[in-house]
Amino acid sequence: MATAQVQVDSILDIGRRAGLAAVGVCQAEPFTEMAGTLRERKERGLHGGMQFTYRNPERSTDPSRILPGAASLVVGALDFWRGEPDYPDDGLPYGRVAAYAREDHYAALRSALDQVADALRAAGHRAVVVADENSLVDRAAAYRAAIGWWGKSSNILVPGAGSLVVLGAVVTDAPLCDTDPEPMADGCGSCRQCLDGCPTGAIIASGVVDARRCLAWLVQESGVFRPEFRVALGDRIYGCDDCAEVCPPNRVRVRLDGRPAERPDEAWVSLVGLLDASDEDLMNRFGRWYIPRRQPRYLRRNALVALGNVGDPSEPRVRSVVSQALAHPDALVRAHAVWCARRLGLSLAPLRGREDPLVRDELDRRVPVREPLATAANQPPR
Repeated sequence: MATAQVQVDSILDIGRRAGLAAVGVCQAEPFTEMAGTLRERKERGLHGGMQFTYRNPERSTDPSRILPGAASLVVGALDFWRGEPDYPDDGLPYGRVAAYAREDHYAALRSALDQVADALRAAGHRAVVVADENSLVDRAAAYRAAIGWWGKSSNILVPGAGSLVVLGAVVTDAPLCDTDPEPMADGCGSCRQCLDGCPTGAIIASGVVDARRCLAWLVQESGVFRPEFRVALGDRIYGCDDCAEVCPPNRVRVRLDGRPAERPDEAWVSLVGLLDASDEDLMNRFGRWYIPRRQPRYLRRNALVALGNVGDPSEPRVRSVVSQALAHPDALVRAHAVWCARRLGLSLAPLRGREDPLVRDELDRRVPVREPLATAANQPPR
């Protein structure tokens, strides 16, 4: 039983003082429409095999599955933009990491939401923090709490921060509102920059993403990296920011930002260093990312595709790591090394295990000819 009256304004103030860019409250009723949307898109195959909130739509759209007796949600958005660091100038090729993955922004979000949850518990209520979990469709919660509008990219856009936010919520039995706030008005209007700017055409309609074409999902997908999207991957090794980079509210947010940039090694990862690293070192550094089955082979797979796109075949260290990958004991790594070597015009002489089906498929595959690099050093495509 509650021991103190919970004031909504004080709860929101706690969230803001904890660093949230936006915070709001709404009822904890099931997100019935979103459950139907998840089922429909899954039936159409648009999830591309992604699980997360698609795994169990009834669960991920019903806050009472998180906390029996849930009455309200306190939904928060944390602005993660920290500025764009300079590209390394050592002449080696680097892989790009999406801005939302350069630091553990969800740890900071959870810390802020924990302060909200502590205040609710101090008043005698139960409260559970949910962030980056498959138990809640956080964008639907953010929209209901009116902290942002649904963008055509399918992201939530928050006034002043755009879509450069991570979202989370506190599920509580505290009755914080009798009705939901009015939804935030659409701020996209006739703009279609994200639809036109997606490098693979993954945004197939306003608010609808085909994950089978989305680079942010494809780098997390298990198995062979889909050949038809390898060139489009460019220098990316994790995530994709293209729909966010072209979004006008985000451009305003970036232009007005005065905070120091993130460390370069969080935004740019040496492809040579990644391919040279041990499994243990890779997981120690990148273990917070979604890596299929927690297997470093997928980090190497992504790096080899990126290296094939931006590596300089005249660089000895590039040739060395490609040769090592061609002789790697893992057929998945060898297969992508074949693609990389052919794209760079390098010899396949070091290749081991040609009889493996994955390797045979790559040997039979036509590899698009790459344009010569303008300079010996890889430069980030802009």
